Amino acid sequence: MSDAFTTRMLNVSTGSRERVVDLTEDCEDFLREAAAGRDGLLNIFVPHATAGIAVIETGAGSDDDLLAALHTLLPADDRWQHRHGSPGHGRDHVLPAIVPPHATLPVIGGRLELGTWQSVCLVDTNKDNADRRVRLSFLG
Repeated sequence: MSDAFTTRMLNVSTGSRERVVDLTEDCEDFLREAAAGRDGLLNIFVPHATAGIAVIETGAGSDDDLLAALHTLLPADDRWQHRHGSPGHGRDHVLPAIVPPHATLPVIGGRLELGTWQSVCLVDTNKDNADRRVRLSFLG
C-alpha cells in the first residue's frame, strides 16, 4: 500500500452504559506513525449502525450534555419501530443520522488540526454492544 494512504482499526470497549469516548490521543498516536510530519486528512469511521463520531469539548461537561441532548431528541422508550434489544434500542439506530458515523479532519505537519477545546469522540448510546471498532485512515 502507498505511503499516501494508511489505515488502522481501533478496538474500543464502551461497556454497558451510554458513553462518549475521547479518541483524540488514539488519533494523535496513529498520525505520529502514519503522517510522519506530512499534511493530509484523517478520516475517523465507526462501522456500526448504532454509534457515531463527534468533534466536541470533553471534560467540562459537554460530553454529558451531548448524552442529555440525545435523550431529549431520541428518548429510550417504546415509540421506535425497531424493537429488538434493550427497551428503546430503536433510537440507537437513529443516532447516526444525528451524530454521523464519520469525521474527516485536517492534518498539518503530521498533527491533527483541532481547535483549543475540540476532541474527537466516539458516541455510543447502545448498551447492548460493549465492543466497538473505529477505523482511522490517513490520506496525505
